Amino acid sequence: MADSPVINIQKLTYRSHSHGEKYFARVAPVAPLIGGKDLGYRVVRVMPGKQAWPRHAHLNNEEMFFILEGSGTLLLGEQSHPLQAGDFVACPAGAELAHQIVNTGSKELVYLAVSTMKEPDVMLYPDSGKYGVIAGTAPGGDSKERSFAIFGRQHQGLNYWDGE
Repeated sequence: MADSPVINIQKLTYRSHSHGEKYFARVAPVAPLIGGKDLGYRVVRVMPGKQAWPRHAHLNNEEMFFILEGSGTLLLGEQSHPLQAGDFVACPAGAELAHQIVNTGSKELVYLAVSTMKEPDVMLYPDSGKYGVIAGTAPGGDSKERSFAIFGRQHQGLNYWDGE
């Protein structure tokens, strides 16, 4: 259990992740610090022109975002929506609801990300044709606790009877 159910945003510790020219974010976990169990929450900071993660859909987990600072664009399904400080965003589970937040503004975009923490989860990445399956902990959870994780290309799997 956490020492306290309260932490101030100024006390959070961020870790950075990046990939290529498009992806860069600083992410601070919140839920484990204050004893969260069934919901995951973290603060995400994205520089102008960047995005934190590829566009993806969860088949088992719902996400909600609250924009704290800055502006950007939400890609959700086939639509795009402008974002600004004070906006709430719902991203329910579903293959047709692939989503991504892009910082299209001129200042750092800061948002609170909240998700259910159901596992296993299957994630679909429509722009690259990938899928991911994670069990043991939900996406966003401690990767050391995962009992299974695999990423691959859709339609490149094995036949059920392969190797039997």
